[in-house]
Amino acid sequence: MASVALKRNYRCSQSLQQFYSGGPFVVSSDGSFIACACGESIKIVHSSNASTKATIDAESGNITALALSPNDKLLFSAGHSRQIKVWDLDTFKCLRSWKGHDGPVMGMACHGSGGLLATAGADRKVLVWDVDGGFCTHYFKGHKGVVTSIMFHPDINKTLLFSGSDDTTVRVWDLLAKKCVAVLEKHFSAVSSVALSEDGWTLLSAGRDKVVNVWDLHDYKCKSTVPTYEVLEAVCIVYSGSQFASSLGAFLQQSGKKKSRSTGIYFITAGERGILRIWTSEGAVCLYGQKSSDVTVSSDVDEDSTRGFTSAVMLPMDQGLLCVTADQQFLFYSPAEHLEEMWSLKLTKRLVGFNDEIVDMKFLDEEEQYLAVATNLEQVRVYDLSSMSCSYVLAGHTDTILCLDTSTSSNGRRLILTGSKDNSVRLWESERQCCIGLGIGHMGAVGAVAFSKKRRDFFVSGSSDRTIKVWNFDGLSDDIEQPINLKAKAVVAAHDKDINSLAVAPNDSLVCSGSQDRTACVWRLPELVLVVKFTGHKRGIWCVEFSPVDQCVITASGDKTVKIWAIADGSCLKTFEGHTSSVLRASFLTRGTQFVSCGADGLVKLWTIKTNECIATYDQHEDKVWALAVGKKTEMLATGGSDAVINLWYDATAAEKEEAFRKEEEGVLRGQELENAVLDAEYTKAIQIALELRRPHKLFELFSELCRMREAGDHIDKALHALGKEEFLLLFGYIREWNTKPKLCHVAQSVLFRAFNILPPTEIIEIKGISELLEGLIPYSQRHFSRIDRLIRSTFLLDYTLTRMSVIEPVTRDDLKTKSLSHFGKNTGDALLTDNAEDQKQVFEELKPKVSAKKRKSHKSGDASRSRKKVKDSSVHASNATVPLQA
Repeated sequence: MASVALKRNYRCSQSLQQFYSGGPFVVSSDGSFIACACGESIKIVHSSNASTKATIDAESGNITALALSPNDKLLFSAGHSRQIKVWDLDTFKCLRSWKGHDGPVMGMACHGSGGLLATAGADRKVLVWDVDGGFCTHYFKGHKGVVTSIMFHPDINKTLLFSGSDDTTVRVWDLLAKKCVAVLEKHFSAVSSVALSEDGWTLLSAGRDKVVNVWDLHDYKCKSTVPTYEVLEAVCIVYSGSQFASSLGAFLQQSGKKKSRSTGIYFITAGERGILRIWTSEGAVCLYGQKSSDVTVSSDVDEDSTRGFTSAVMLPMDQGLLCVTADQQFLFYSPAEHLEEMWSLKLTKRLVGFNDEIVDMKFLDEEEQYLAVATNLEQVRVYDLSSMSCSYVLAGHTDTILCLDTSTSSNGRRLILTGSKDNSVRLWESERQCCIGLGIGHMGAVGAVAFSKKRRDFFVSGSSDRTIKVWNFDGLSDDIEQPINLKAKAVVAAHDKDINSLAVAPNDSLVCSGSQDRTACVWRLPELVLVVKFTGHKRGIWCVEFSPVDQCVITASGDKTVKIWAIADGSCLKTFEGHTSSVLRASFLTRGTQFVSCGADGLVKLWTIKTNECIATYDQHEDKVWALAVGKKTEMLATGGSDAVINLWYDATAAEKEEAFRKEEEGVLRGQELENAVLDAEYTKAIQIALELRRPHKLFELFSELCRMREAGDHIDKALHALGKEEFLLLFGYIREWNTKPKLCHVAQSVLFRAFNILPPTEIIEIKGISELLEGLIPYSQRHFSRIDRLIRSTFLLDYTLTRMSVIEPVTRDDLKTKSLSHFGKNTGDALLTDNAEDQKQVFEELKPKVSAKKRKSHKSGDASRSRKKVKDSSVHASNATVPLQA
């Protein structure tokens, strides 16, 4: 068998995180992103793939209201702290904040001009604020309940503001008159949503009294009441030029339902049933209603009030309809293209804002395009990894799903197997998105399931009732509409405690079970006869798996270890230690030569079996990692855990090797280019290349060479002018290192001096990370300055000493020459000295008293002065001797 290249590293390429926890959200004017409330923070999410663009920590408690400016430059938020904040979406910084309400802000709306912000509060007040100044421009009181919805008139020339409240009324406020101009009283329960018609003269109000009222804004009278027979949470106008209106109009024209001159308004309602319906205000007729809900409904009877939709909004630029569900899902709808049978709405995309705890997951196909995920719910969510959106949901269990497995049947159907707390197992077909088989018989929660690997005609299940069952699903027809009850072929009481994991051998001859009783057992199929029992773990076993090539089994345990066992004799072959908490999953990689593990410590580890070495550790999760899936084709990894995060990992070994080779090749070429630049004396280019290649020693040599040249400052300035801010940051780092060494500090100080001459202090401060480097430069620079200062002062003392000794300042000789030249002139030179011996003699006569005085002074001094006397005498004799020689 050919040698297998070991994996050295994985990279986390994509991540699916929680971005919505319920509550307010707002869509951008172009529909490209959604700002969502996520606890005490705000998530800016791309609407195409649910990836988080930015996270804003509002520090205002749980977010209660959000709004966007018309140009999407500003985001307004409010939380339980009653603080209203304005955020700049370019820098994600808070521009200003203020308080105004006595209770939480329940709704926000920004005026079409972008200059005004209206807030509705639980204190029954409606306030209007100046966005730039942050001061209140209007203060409206009148509601007798919590104000839940607020909206400016879309026409900026009309100064009207609408607010709906729990007091069953809708109030119309005039901003110019600063008063309430109308109170619309027709509802018998809280008003949940308001919407304006395209012409701006018709107002729709939806309430929890299961009706939609249509109001004429000319006289503020109710034109009609549309009974919807469900509690409504949102009403949306279908504008005439949209795809919705044209598609619906064409179908109505084709079916003969549309009158020739219809003046009605189309609108969409969404409520507790999770069903969308389209109405016309003329005659209060329902034109379309969904037959079934796309909302994943909880089985708990007590949660009926939280089912269905909580909000809906028409997306801009004709992108369809967006509905938000009670379980934090964003559903995107658009009209179906076919109009032959019945007009319908098509669910185009589903973004899940919150997944809760990830319990288990598996790749659905060998192409690794889809991922089946079991969360802490009764449904299985199947994700499309290309868009990170939920393709569809499989609902049927009546309690939480604990485990799942995937396989492809002999006839090519993609199957999903699930085990649940409702004591049953279900077999699903992914193409038709329906349940085709139901296995009932366990007396406890089903915590482990596994498909056969070779024949693909049976599966096994393990339960908290401590039994293992083998189920046969061979012979299921393709046109099954109702799930068929599956029958168990074999049953065995396997363990003393709950069964946590099951694995079927690659040849379908054996099945291994791991239990909370700290043992793992291998059973022969199909009779479930015990073959061998593995004992040695000190805590319960969470995961078991057969090696794809060897006769061994890997087990992950709560005792923080992973063990590999021999099937032949049940002996422990290897033990791997490294996790700091329970190991929850382990799976083989690279044809059984490596494995990956994850645990309750939130770590994912990559191991090499032969060397017992952990070669990589990844810390991308903040809580227990319960789920691990390995792709069959590319061995891509997917991990998920209690932090509700799904991370996708790609093998980066080949990419890193290729990148390292490319960098090495580029380094060689650039190194040669550097040497050529040095030979050609192109120091500016050479310095840039040395910085690029991160060669500080070569860089020091270049600057040293420049410092030795004539006009060194100009050459250094020329080299520094060609550098950018990042290169200056790197250079300052090298200068800091040079500055600490006495042999290198002179060049460092020279370059530093020229750099400060070129860059003004304002630009230096703007360089990111420069402050730390400057702090490192200051102490050594001060030390160098003190040393130079002491040296200069020492030279002054030396000059003074030598001057007093007449060594470096021969005053007598200068006087001699000055006197002689003053008598005979500067231009006569040595010839005059030769011709005038008498004048020379006179000079010597004047010099004798000075010499004798020095001698008398030297007799009075001690031994130490004798040496000085000798020096002075010798200097005098020398000076005396020079004159006759010249003569």
